[in-house]
Amino acid sequence: MDTELTRRLINLLDHVEHWLPPPPQEVDWTRDVAALWQRHSLGGRLLPVPPRDALSLDDLLGIERQKLALVDNTRAFLRGLPANHALLWGSRGSGKSSLIRALLNSLAADGLRLVQVDRHDLAGLPMLVEQLRHQPHRFVVYCDDLSFEGHDDAYKALKSVLDGALTGPPPNVLLYATSNRRHLLPESMSDNEGSRLVGDELHHGDAVEEKISLSDRFGLWLGFHPFNQDIYLEACCHWVTQLGSREDWNAEARAEAIRFATLRGGRSGRGAWQFATQWVGRRRLHGQ
Repeated sequence: MDTELTRRLINLLDHVEHWLPPPPQEVDWTRDVAALWQRHSLGGRLLPVPPRDALSLDDLLGIERQKLALVDNTRAFLRGLPANHALLWGSRGSGKSSLIRALLNSLAADGLRLVQVDRHDLAGLPMLVEQLRHQPHRFVVYCDDLSFEGHDDAYKALKSVLDGALTGPPPNVLLYATSNRRHLLPESMSDNEGSRLVGDELHHGDAVEEKISLSDRFGLWLGFHPFNQDIYLEACCHWVTQLGSREDWNAEARAEAIRFATLRGGRSGRGAWQFATQWVGRRRLHGQ
């Protein structure tokens, strides 16, 4: 009976095996420069991913101060010098995520490795950090578009890794995050009800202190703001030239770029890229 059952199970496995996904590829940090962390019920795993594009730091216009600060912080980290966790916050499309990608492309040869963690997988962040602790490389653990709702407890894992655990993050791991919110958590008028004046000083209540405490664990804050028209047009010219040629940027393109931003209700690096894609694509389609 046992033999028959075993035979039937083997036969069943033979029939379904080709439907199963291939085993995940192991990360080789001597070859791979980036990976995704995926949490599951038994822990988590790292999946290697190639760089998304060849974006360089020179391609990012209008954020010179932010570029310099983040590059210096990362270079110090790669050399074993003191460096801060970084929070890149501000307007949508202003270059926060692009700066992280360009940073990896520029510093991978110097030893930088990047692990991206989705907000929903932050509960597994302590496990990931421990897995990276004994690697010979230096890692930036990166969370894109980070924000939390009031009932979301995932931020507690992030707080613990940043500065709350007894051991703290290992010396070969930094955390970088991008967000549209400076304090990462939603703020409401009722949060300020506990604030009070003590002498001439404003003391926040517990609700505000809790919300500030997370972003306060990032030592480097970099703010990103909407472009003015000159910077926006400079970015449009750059991307039109990159995607097409210098001849594609002319008075007509300039006027269309302004109209494009007006219709979208704002100017940004993302908007400049989107305009250039539309403009060059349409011209090539019509043989121009």
